[in-house]
Amino acid sequence: RRPFLIKNLENVMRKFLQSLELFEENERKKLAIFTALAFSQKLSGLPPETVFQPLLKDNLVAKGLVLSFMTDFFKEYLIDNSLDDLIAILKRGKVEDNLLNFFPPTKRSNESFSEHFNKEGLVALVEYNEKKIFEVKLKEMKSALTTQITEEVDISEVIETVKLRVRDAKLPDTEIVRILWDVLMDAVQWSGKNQRQNANSALRQVKTWSKLLNTFCTSGKLELELMYKVQMQCYEDAKLMKLFPDIVRSLYEQDVLAEDTILHWFRK
Repeated sequence: RRPFLIKNLENVMRKFLQSLELFEENERKKLAIFTALAFSQKLSGLPPETVFQPLLKDNLVAKGLVLSFMTDFFKEYLIDNSLDDLIAILKRGKVEDNLLNFFPPTKRSNESFSEHFNKEGLVALVEYNEKKIFEVKLKEMKSALTTQITEEVDISEVIETVKLRVRDAKLPDTEIVRILWDVLMDAVQWSGKNQRQNANSALRQVKTWSKLLNTFCTSGKLELELMYKVQMQCYEDAKLMKLFPDIVRSLYEQDVLAEDTILHWFRK
């Protein structure tokens, strides 16, 4: 490939894309298909940002022309390529985290995203976006709770924060239990090599925040989930190695785990 030819193609593509409103609908569709094939067959060496960034003109987005173009682009590209390939191109084009920017301002919501692309048969893209949203909310929840627990905020306030975040993110109960254990351990001030001190810190944390765990471990299934989570961390984290029996005993003494749950785990 000759660099000067690629540069010329970049300039032509930029002009075409910034002038989408001058084309008829069928011509815009052909341009979207050509763009998808150029990436799919790796014929041009065209940098993705050359394609995606010029599209983000306010007037083109507001008229829905950009959404229509990108929809045709996605559909054509995914005929012969995987969703991972598409996401890689979007990342290189610096738009992967801002797909809603292709939507007109009045339709810029995750609900509109799902409705539009489900209707267009791009279910995998919808699932990818929903997973991303879920992961962001999970991260935000962990960060907020870790801060509250580190600052030793009143336990009732922490419980309320969990309930609000759960409603917002629609988290499954099992995920909540795993998150709570993670944030409790993340908030511990660990000693570098002092195993006994680490053990005392972990057990103190369990005792201090047992009411929090108790509030959300509301069934034998969730208690079992907590046990599996603790077991996994104790075997994977050098700081907690050999602490599993002591933590389970403490959780039992604080009425977080029932005897039946522990016996069920033991038999399994």
